[in-house]
Amino acid sequence: MNAITAAARSFALVLMTVAWACFCTPMLAKAQQAAPSPEAWYKAVTVNAFAEASYSYNFNRPGSDLDALRVFDYNNGKPALDVAEIVVQRPVSKSGEFGFRFDATAGESVPRVTASYGLFRDRSTGEAHNYDLHQIFVSWIAPLGKGLRLDAGKFVTPFGYEVIEGYDGYNDNQTRSLLFGYAIPFTHTGLRASYAFSEKFSATAMAVQGWDDWHDNNGAKSAGMQLAFTPTKGFSVYVTAMGGPERTDDNRDNRYNYEAVSVFKPTDRLTLGLDVVTGNEEGFPIRGMSARWSGVAGYLRYNFTERFAMAFRAELFDDAEGARTGTPQTLKEVTLTPEFKLGKHFVVRGDLRHDWSSADVFQNRAAPVSGQTTAIVAVLFIY
Repeated sequence: MNAITAAARSFALVLMTVAWACFCTPMLAKAQQAAPSPEAWYKAVTVNAFAEASYSYNFNRPGSDLDALRVFDYNNGKPALDVAEIVVQRPVSKSGEFGFRFDATAGESVPRVTASYGLFRDRSTGEAHNYDLHQIFVSWIAPLGKGLRLDAGKFVTPFGYEVIEGYDGYNDNQTRSLLFGYAIPFTHTGLRASYAFSEKFSATAMAVQGWDDWHDNNGAKSAGMQLAFTPTKGFSVYVTAMGGPERTDDNRDNRYNYEAVSVFKPTDRLTLGLDVVTGNEEGFPIRGMSARWSGVAGYLRYNFTERFAMAFRAELFDDAEGARTGTPQTLKEVTLTPEFKLGKHFVVRGDLRHDWSSADVFQNRAAPVSGQTTAIVAVLFIY
């Protein structure tokens, strides 16, 4: 109860801060107009919003009313406000600048999944709530070379082709991939340093609590890095790696994860993507053994017009020892997503998806089966 009360107080403080940014900042700025002076820091503060609502239908009509092995769209046959997000930030771009960002979210699915251990996720029970801060960090660009950017706090992971979603980026498909949900983390808490050596090459290094931990679940830390290449216009490659102990009260056994993501845009209308990931968990299922997982996902998006696009995804995820999904299995899925833009701020899209497994992990009514098919319709608001 004390943890929930503390979380509620923290969330209330976030909302008060957001309200200050939204309503007080313009009045403060107006008061300063009479006396010319260097631009005040708060004039660079921006406020943006994002919201998503959806309805999912599982053709298997599972008795549990749950879509198995889905990341956010796990409630079958129920309309849901998946997430409502507000982002307040002061971006940084020049040497010597200080900034900050926090993303406050509420909703019936996304916050319950992305909440970190010790921050809106109870450290004893693992229970999360319908609200979260999936980012809260401060930034500074140190005057070293071309500018070394430092971020301290909680931030989204650099892993993955797909994102949690927000005003500054949303996925081509409505449902999230198996790789997004089971092969990589969502967020990290710690220190991140980024440096752009040129327009074609940049590097990022991290020292963090671990995978999705605000309060570390053991006495060890994790380290990670990402290299980003843009050799030619329209083609980018991102190579990411991380290692460190991740299981509760285990400082000895490491988890390693490696990923390569490439994005290719041969034309303004066509985007192709490839995501390859592999990882292993030492000491699982017993000490002296090591569990491995690997996967590959391919993406295609084509913009037929400025308002209509179609996206396709196919993937395979092998979890041989069940370290990530809880069941030794190989999973496959294909997804087709039509998208319609209704003006500047609204997007409507559907999602037709079929999943297969080498094990009977899905439900057809009450019977265990090896596959499921779902259809989703969703509305997105971006501001």
